[in-house]
Amino acid sequence: MTYNETVLDHFANPRNVGEVSSPDGIGRVGNAKCGDIMQITIKVEDNRITHAKFKTFGCAAAIATSSALTEMVIGKTLEEALKISNQDIVNHLGGLPDIKVHCSVLGAEALKKAIENYRSKRLIPSNAVNLRGFAP
Repeated sequence: MTYNETVLDHFANPRNVGEVSSPDGIGRVGNAKCGDIMQITIKVEDNRITHAKFKTFGCAAAIATSSALTEMVIGKTLEEALKISNQDIVNHLGGLPDIKVHCSVLGAEALKKAIENYRSKRLIPSNAVNLRGFAP
């Protein structure tokens, strides 16, 4: 299996490794078939992802995908980030071997779960009333 230089660089020099301190959203996914496990943590300010980090247990493609994904989402609004597809990740990396494209799918799923987690924490019950008697 051959990886291009961009994939190898993200594998050998991964960006944004670790966990965001006090994350606003956490997305964890795994694929039992291949053994890859990904966690993406995000920090959100004014509806924009300001920090993103990852922890990944897996192959070179899984690590490169996670690294590239964090680069891609920092600075994006949540809506823009949700539009990132696994193909966008593959394109950012300059391609992946067909047998490794599932890693990009995991990356896109982890990001979506992190954003869903963030949004679920901020839901205000529909019956909530503020001090002035108006629904928020």
